[in-house]
Amino acid sequence: MKEIYIIRHGETELNRQGIVQGRGINSDLNALGRAQAEAFYQTYKDIPFDKIYTSDLKRTWQTVQKFIDSGLPWERLSGLDELAWGIWEGKPNTESARDAFREMLQSWENGNYTAHFEGGESVQDVYERLKQPMEILMTRPEEKTVLLCMHGRAMRVFLCLLLGKPLSEMIEFPHQNTVLYKMGFEDGKFTVLEFNSAVHLDGIVIE
Repeated sequence: MKEIYIIRHGETELNRQGIVQGRGINSDLNALGRAQAEAFYQTYKDIPFDKIYTSDLKRTWQTVQKFIDSGLPWERLSGLDELAWGIWEGKPNTESARDAFREMLQSWENGNYTAHFEGGESVQDVYERLKQPMEILMTRPEEKTVLLCMHGRAMRVFLCLLLGKPLSEMIEFPHQNTVLYKMGFEDGKFTVLEFNSAVHLDGIVIE
């Protein structure tokens, strides 16, 4: 069985402020995000990863930088980028912003997967571009153990894609920063081996 460790990136300052970043904002990790990345590394550094995949946004590769620095092969896949939130990216966390997002999330839960903000992507758009990373995971048998770092909304879409679930069930996948979903791939099928694991975040220390 192939094992795939899928994690969300560590916290950024905009995460802390409750501001949506999306595909168009290339934020750095903040102090807590760096501590989360270190905690994940210390917990999983002895796993014999064959390959690392990240999105094109630096908050993902900063999260797994120590694995990369250890010499592991690393590939960036733009298909793993976060959903583009269009005109709302980087905007203050106001009541009107929260209302707009609540309405959009409700549209998706109701099955309107092509709904999107001006200048942004729908979850259907993200679902389609995530098929390329999925194909890569399915067709490289020499990569037995893989570490993949991506983004919250895109990760929820990816888990629906891998598990054959409708996008209306995205809400079933919690996604705090650096949370882990460990997946198995065998006989053409993906399964969940660990769900929403955050054991590495216990007792985290910010330097």
